[in-house]
Amino acid sequence: MSDARIDYFSQSATLFNKYLAFSMAFQLDPTLSLLIDIRASQLNGCAFCLDMHVKQAKIHGERELRLHHVAIWRESPLFTPKERAALAWTEALTRIAPEGISDAAYAEAREHFGEQELSDLTWRVAAINGWNRMNVAFRMAPGTRDGAFGLEKAGLA
Repeated sequence: MSDARIDYFSQSATLFNKYLAFSMAFQLDPTLSLLIDIRASQLNGCAFCLDMHVKQAKIHGERELRLHHVAIWRESPLFTPKERAALAWTEALTRIAPEGISDAAYAEAREHFGEQELSDLTWRVAAINGWNRMNVAFRMAPGTRDGAFGLEKAGLA
């Protein structure tokens, strides 16, 4: 893959900062937020975001084995029912089927999340999908903003 294209961080600095503020406004559990970000980034093939969120999770104290198991969360015994529901909702919204989001997917999410929680969760998934699309479009290289985001603390160079 070739080098990054344009630096949208600086080219659209005002929009970048507003979207960043929007993305940081969610009041979800940090562990749940990072699992969502990691799974959506895996599905979207966003190396920049996957790298960033794995490092954030490591800094936050997430166990390495759980990080490795996000890709196989359905088969893994390492996730709580609430985390599984969030990961399933993330997948449903990231890979929207031609028929939309099924009643079964919605019912599973509602089983574990109140109305505001599910609304906030949905906004979180929308936010990471937006970041994934920007970073994939402009081929942002993994690790290139580690210093700006304090990610060197993860010890995953």
